[in-house]
Formats: sequence, C-alpha cells, structure tokens
Amino acid sequence: MVVAHAATGRSLAVDRYFPALHARLRDAGAQAQAIELGGRCVALLTADAEYGLDNGFNLLETSTRPLRRSEGGLLALDCLAQRGLAHTLAALRADGACVLNASQHPECPRDMDWYRRVCVVRPIYRELVGHRGWRHWEGIDAKAQNGANVGVPVNDAVRALNVMIGLAAAHVALFANSPLESGRETGLKETRLTVWPRVFDGSRFAGDGMLAGCPPRPFMDLGDYFRWLFRPGTVSRSLPLARRHDYKSAPTVLLDGDPSLSAFLCASRWSGRRTDTGERVVLEPDSAHFEHSQIAQFMDARLRYRLAGLPPLAELMAAWRRPRGLEDLFEAYGADVYIEGRCPGAGFPDAVLLEEAGAEAARSMVMSPVALQWGLQQRLDDAERLMARHGWIRLRRLRDRAMRGGLEDAEVTGLCREVVEVASAGLAPAEQHLLAYARHVLETRRCAADRMLDSWRRAPARNAAERLAYVAERHRVVMPPIDAAAAGHGPPL
Repeated sequence: MVVAHAATGRSLAVDRYFPALHARLRDAGAQAQAIELGGRCVALLTADAEYGLDNGFNLLETSTRPLRRSEGGLLALDCLAQRGLAHTLAALRADGACVLNASQHPECPRDMDWYRRVCVVRPIYRELVGHRGWRHWEGIDAKAQNGANVGVPVNDAVRALNVMIGLAAAHVALFANSPLESGRETGLKETRLTVWPRVFDGSRFAGDGMLAGCPPRPFMDLGDYFRWLFRPGTVSRSLPLARRHDYKSAPTVLLDGDPSLSAFLCASRWSGRRTDTGERVVLEPDSAHFEHSQIAQFMDARLRYRLAGLPPLAELMAAWRRPRGLEDLFEAYGADVYIEGRCPGAGFPDAVLLEEAGAEAARSMVMSPVALQWGLQQRLDDAERLMARHGWIRLRRLRDRAMRGGLEDAEVTGLCREVVEVASAGLAPAEQHLLAYARHVLETRRCAADRMLDSWRRAPARNAAERLAYVAERHRVVMPPIDAAAAGHGPPL
C-alpha cells in the first residue's frame, strides 16, 4: 500500500502507525506481537494477518492468513482483507497519512538519500545491494501490487504457474495503476513493472536479470522449472546455516566462487562466509538449501512451497532427474504449494471509482486479482486451451503492450475478455461479485491508470505541489459503503 501525506500527497515514512495500529487492534480484541528490526517496529503479527512493511517505511504491506474453502474461501478472505484495510486507514491518521489508490507513488524520489532515510534495514539487503550490486533504491518509490497467492495441488503446480505467466497480459492490463513516476507521465499504464530491469542493471551476475525474464517456453514439470531456476549461468543466493522460513532475516552464507545452486548441490561441501559476521564457514549441501532458494526468480508469477519434512539430499537429486520425479517427491513429503501472482498493480477503492462504478465494483477492487487467479486455477484445461490458441510468444508480446497501452489496445482487451470469461466459469455463483471491478474495467476500457491520468491532466493547479495534492485528494483510499446485499456475500470474521 502506497503511503502518502493526507494533505499534500507527498510520499511519507510512517512513524506513529504501528503504535496506533497496536492500540486499535487491542481495542478490537486482537492480540498483536510486535516484530522489530534495528530497534524499530516493522510489523504486527495477529492471528488473522501480519501488518508490516515491504522495502520501505513508505510502503505498507498486509498479509492475511491462509483461508481454506471450508472456512469460507474467497468470501472469508474478502472479509479479512476489508477489515485489515479499515484498520490500516484508521491507524494512519496518527501520521496524518493515507493510502493512495496507486501501484507506485506518482511523485517520489528514488535517490540514495531517500533510500537511506526510508529503507527497512533487512539483513537480506546487505547481500542484494552490497554483494550482488542490485540497484535496490529503484524500487523505493512505493511500488505496490495486490499479490494473489492461491494454493494448488502439487500435480497441477507447473500447469498453474504456466497459466499465470502466459496470461500475464490480462492481469497487467486490468489492474494497471502506475502511469506516473517522479512527477511526470511515463507513457505507460503500469510503470511499476519496469523496476526489475533497472534493479538488475548494476548486478555483478548476469543470471540475476535472466531470472526476471520470461522463459522461452512453458515448463514441462517441476524438474524442468527448477533446472531453469538453478541452471548454469545463475549464481546461488546466500544460503541458510539452518532451515528457517524467514528468508529475509535468517543468517546466511555467501559461497566462494559464486556457483549456481545446481553446482553447489552436487558438491560434498563448499566454503563461504557468513553475511552477518563475515566468519569463514564450510557448508554441506542439504535439501533445505533447495527449498530456501525458491525465492530466486522475479517473473510475473512464482511457485512457492513448504515441505512438511525434508527428504535426504540424495533422494531429492534422484527425483529431480526423473520426469515428474519432483511431483512424486513433493507429494510424499507433504508439500504445501501455492502460486504467487506478481502482476496485478495495487488497487483500492477511491472516490473517483465509487462515483464512476458504484460501491460493489469499488469494494471488489482489492479481491478481483485473487478471484481472477483462483478462477483460472479451477479451470486449468480451459486456460491452457486459451493459451494454445494465442501462442506463448504472442502472449508475451501482449504483456508488453498491456504495460504500455492497457485496454486501449484492442488485442489486449480481447485477451482480457477471454481470461475473465474462463475465470468466471471457475467461481461459484456467490463469488461472482468479486470480479465486479474487472468487469467494470472491461466494459469501460478504463483501468485505474486512466482515471489517475484524467485527474493529473485536469488538476486546477498552479504548480507541481498543488497538482499532487489534487490527485491525492481524489485518489486516496476510502472504505466503500456496504449495502445489505454486499453484507451477505461472506461470513463475518
């Protein structure tokens, strides 16, 4: 969530937000555990959600707990998301701040001075910036997404990943929301997605940029995916001393000689140095290093998983060599798998959308990306047939056109219609309203970026500051009214 000063619209690093949120959660009867880094609170963990930060104190992040169908599925998740958003908006008043309906702040610096002021001091950034040479500050202007994370059976995991990568153009176009950067029009509807080429431009390792680009063809199985991810030419990320799941903060080891993960796993041991103390150590390859390294790629979708138990490394390597061997291994070791969708720009209800589309479409803006992904994953056969009709290469070209023109591009709009139709068929009748925002964008061929550009161009402003304040006033996030029909869509939580 893009944070801004409520009166001026300028990017703002929160200071009083977490104490105010803690008090609000306590008043609501929720227990919250504070998580600190460098002596500052960076998150509050409750039973239902983690309220935290992404890369900077100017970029909030809320992650809800997983919800199963038996708990209400998408409808229950919608209730959690709306309740969490209400908590956040209320707590931000302590900083005189608001959330902007934007996937990138329209006017925010990306220089090193700003980066040092607002960046969250996570241990992982020492490696990414100091060792690998990433231009991490390119993303410090509050680039945000509505991350859709949907569980999938192990045997369907690669199919679901292929669908999310192949049909990315539709997810980009429907939820594009960043036409402005550094106080100017960019000529793109979703500028946010240009961040990865810029971040990796200074990397010491060409493989880092390779893992942000689309593969030349769909993946055949899990083994094929992980061979692509850990192939020669890539360089392993630092690896944990012991199995932990907080990959941004765990003590890790940088391997000498910068091998690929595949090369490391085939060795008996490898020397390196700790990222936290600089101490020299020798690391023995383990299945935990394979599991940890799933974070290494930055495509439009990621396959994420956790194993209930770790197999011996020799068993994992043998399975990796067999067609669909990793599928069998993951099943045997209780893998919990989901697809992390990374395309949809962050979007929330604002006054302009409420006036234009009404309360149901505005309220559904947060959940539409999740509903779209969920629906597609329930209809994988239909989604794969749709991809086959268009072809992998053409779909990747449409993704670039979606970033630039959104639904002004007739072919992109046609693809969006087909994708929404397939996804809608995968939703239950009671879930259909969660696609109301996506349907509104299709009907009007106007995404959030178009509405923001209208405000930017029509602002009755004498200077840049007045223009920004006008845009922020029109596009700050508001909670839409809930009518009787909407209230009955999901169970109270």
